[in-house]
Amino acid sequence: MNLRNELPTAENSSNFNAVADSTTEVGSTLDNLKAAVAGETGASAKYAAFAKYAKEKGFDQLARLWEATSAAEQIHINLEAALVEAEEPGYVRPTAEAPAPEAVDLNLIASANGEIFETSDMYPSFIKKAQEEGNAKAVKVFTKAKLAEAVHAEKYLEAYNNIDAADDDAYYLCPGCGYIHKGDDFEKCPICGAPKAKFQRF
Repeated sequence: MNLRNELPTAENSSNFNAVADSTTEVGSTLDNLKAAVAGETGASAKYAAFAKYAKEKGFDQLARLWEATSAAEQIHINLEAALVEAEEPGYVRPTAEAPAPEAVDLNLIASANGEIFETSDMYPSFIKKAQEEGNAKAVKVFTKAKLAEAVHAEKYLEAYNNIDAADDDAYYLCPGCGYIHKGDDFEKCPICGAPKAKFQRF
């Protein structure tokens, strides 16, 4: 993801449309925040399971990618759940069971498909509703997640295409938004502006 002159937002970006055949059930922004937390919780558990399986099969770099994205989803969960908890102090965060892994290449495709759904369907739909309701905090949180999910999908497809030609590059996770960068050649997050020094290395 290239750096822009200004940080991307739902208002200054051209990739915030929801797909025409959207399958996202849109409720109130509060309902949507809860749905996003549930979805991200499932994704985090799934990626943790995929990471463990990849490591068992000797795909160490892929294991690190899944570990990074699992942690990224935890960032999204915390951002979204904090907004829910501000409105409902007794809110209990959901848990999720991880699915049984398939072949490593199929796990990569499943992961990419999940991220593409979130970035092209779920989050654009939730952002639009939050804008309609004038909930700027939710728009900002959903926007960070939406943009990061697109990058996650890109990383999964890149890993799929290079599954038998892996390199030794590390993955770096932005603590502010869940963006993931592969390799050392960056200075800050293109989504939220966090400096490289704050990134977590995988």
